[in-house]
Amino acid sequence: MEYRKLGKSGLPVSVLGFGTWITFGNQIERSTAKDLLVTAYDAGINFFDNAEVYAHGRSEEVMGDLLKDLGWSRDTYSVTSKAFFGAGGQLPTQKGLHRKHLVEACHAALVRLKVDYLDVYYCHRPDKSTPIEETVWTMHQLIQQGKILYWGTSEWSAAEIVEAHLYARQNHLIGPVVEQPQYNLLHRDKVEVEYATLYDGVGLGLTTWSPLASGILTGKYSLDRADQAMRLQREELAWLKERNVVEEKLRTAQQLAEFAAELGATPAQLAIAWSVSNPRVSCTLLGATRVEQLKENLKALDFVERLTPDVRERIEGIVQNKPIPPAF
Repeated sequence: MEYRKLGKSGLPVSVLGFGTWITFGNQIERSTAKDLLVTAYDAGINFFDNAEVYAHGRSEEVMGDLLKDLGWSRDTYSVTSKAFFGAGGQLPTQKGLHRKHLVEACHAALVRLKVDYLDVYYCHRPDKSTPIEETVWTMHQLIQQGKILYWGTSEWSAAEIVEAHLYARQNHLIGPVVEQPQYNLLHRDKVEVEYATLYDGVGLGLTTWSPLASGILTGKYSLDRADQAMRLQREELAWLKERNVVEEKLRTAQQLAEFAAELGATPAQLAIAWSVSNPRVSCTLLGATRVEQLKENLKALDFVERLTPDVRERIEGIVQNKPIPPAF
């Protein structure tokens, strides 16, 4: 396992992390969840991603129970949570990035995860109805109180991230160190173009999600059987199905799968290796429902060095979506 610093911070994180979106407390049994955690940890993964909204808090409860049972030393792993959507409540005070919800969501996550502090606490989406300065102050105070160590954002725009940093600097507060965007061979612009000035400018780190484009890049969703994309049949994933299960992307995924076979890799391994090969990515988050699936995807690290300029050129020829970076 390779480790990289989380942005400009000194925190070492494994280049592959483990996330629990729609799996823990939802799709899989507790015993399977435990086996997945152990497999990830034994492989050197030290970054475990969660959120209040995952299974309405149940995902964090399952992870917390397992972390307690496994008894891993707290200084050997990092655990995260995210706030914005809430854990199921629909009242105005039960969601958002206002001080009340951020504080209460943090306390609830600590209880569910059975930990004394969160290593990273994310603002899961931007909140247009709360001033950014209120969010920055709240995150700073949670750090000062020892409840979180670092804070970050997820799917924020570059302008919103810059605004948070400017306010933090002007008021001697601790700003965000990491953003969690979607990043894969079908979804590149935000990471490769919009955030381009932020890596060196504010020291932005990335913990990217969906390296397989919600399973499209595994090659298992064929053009004539797209209706059988069972994972994307879930109600909460309808927006991803609409975005990804389209003929153009399925055709691209099929061509990538054929190229991966030439390299002796699975389509998933090629896609994950490609994501990890971006030095701006601190950690690429994996999800899994089976131990065999996780073990196979962990082997993607063996293929990173095989992404030579010629191989990359072949990949670009297939995806035909290389972003044009801004002229500075």
